[in-house]
Amino acid sequence: MDKRRFLKQISLLGAGSLTGVSQLNAVMAAAKDIPANTLAGEEDFWAIIRKGYRLKPDYINLENGYYNFLPETTLEKYIAHIREINYQGSYYMRTVQWDNKKRMAAKLAAIAGCSPDELIITRNTTESLDMIIAGQNWQAGDEAVMAEQDYGAMLDMFKQVAKRHGVVNKIISVPTHPKNDEEIVQLYANAITPKTKLLMVCHMVNITGQILPIRKISDMAHARGVKVLVDGAHAFAHFRYNIPDLHCDYYGASLHKWLSVPLGAGILYVKREEIDHVWPLIAEGERKPGDISRLNHIGTHPVHTDLTIEDAIDYYQMIGPERKEARLRYLKDYWTSRVKDIPNIVLNTPLDAARSCAIANVGIKGMKPADMAKQLMDRFKIFTVAIDYSNVHGCRITPNVYTTTAELDAFVTALKTLASA
Repeated sequence: MDKRRFLKQISLLGAGSLTGVSQLNAVMAAAKDIPANTLAGEEDFWAIIRKGYRLKPDYINLENGYYNFLPETTLEKYIAHIREINYQGSYYMRTVQWDNKKRMAAKLAAIAGCSPDELIITRNTTESLDMIIAGQNWQAGDEAVMAEQDYGAMLDMFKQVAKRHGVVNKIISVPTHPKNDEEIVQLYANAITPKTKLLMVCHMVNITGQILPIRKISDMAHARGVKVLVDGAHAFAHFRYNIPDLHCDYYGASLHKWLSVPLGAGILYVKREEIDHVWPLIAEGERKPGDISRLNHIGTHPVHTDLTIEDAIDYYQMIGPERKEARLRYLKDYWTSRVKDIPNIVLNTPLDAARSCAIANVGIKGMKPADMAKQLMDRFKIFTVAIDYSNVHGCRITPNVYTTTAELDAFVTALKTLASA
């Protein structure tokens, strides 16, 4: 389909509201021959996608990194699942809940590129990673390596195992603008000693959006006999990769972020050879060797969230992982390219494609991040989150597929105003 015909068809499809899967399929069918990088900048197309969300009009939301709320089609299915579970009650819980959970895990494994018997559904990244951190066979004097830019909940768990088991934590600092991959790999390598047992690393640093060279770090660590735990909270369903290609031993992520699953779902990948070497967070009965279900006992939980995973995956696949990633990169590049050379504006994120995707962090010289976030909200009605620690001073900016370039234009104008004050 030529671009002119595509735009005409899109304009017709966009005349109404996007309320159902059939309409979304029609939009995607019209776009099927348009390259993802071309489609990334077609505002008419993404305006139709935006209609599928119920967005609060009080402010421009540029803080989608904490929680990507659901499109209306997924939300309605979620509500239907709640009603059905409530209708069936104990009958559902005692018959098919675990079969359905296993089926959802298999669908997630397909996205992750791993075997279904290496992945479980948890409640969030914190649960996934804390299970691995607390579940090692720690001995006094063992060492662990991490970065000060890692998520606080994980660092807190490492502090706990240090107090409980006598583990020594070695903390590095990841540079905001590294010269190359080797600089980062060497920082982690320099922290490793013969006593090092576990290395934790962010796939995407939550406060800056920087993507780290996980495979190179994993290969380096394994050559030194060290296991690798990856925090993928912001990476899963954000940009494309297969977990096994990262060569890590463990990988945790949240599904309420970029996959837009309701709150209360995450994943944990454990390489098959490591499954029997991790203590569960909550004790489980005996299982056959290599059975990852031994790590998945979390008690009674909101099973309707599990069921909605399938609906969120369907939506993600209809949008298309390549299209989504291209749009997210386009949005990040759109606003950063307009402010990167302005005096007093500081970008705290590498901008090349290998090192970032949707998330970036920006600061104003001489302005505290909390003041910056407050002024953006109070004066310009733009919601962000302030980051002021671990050598990062600015606001994290996280658009999503429904974000418009007009909203980013308003943000750029606000930044220019604050920087010139």
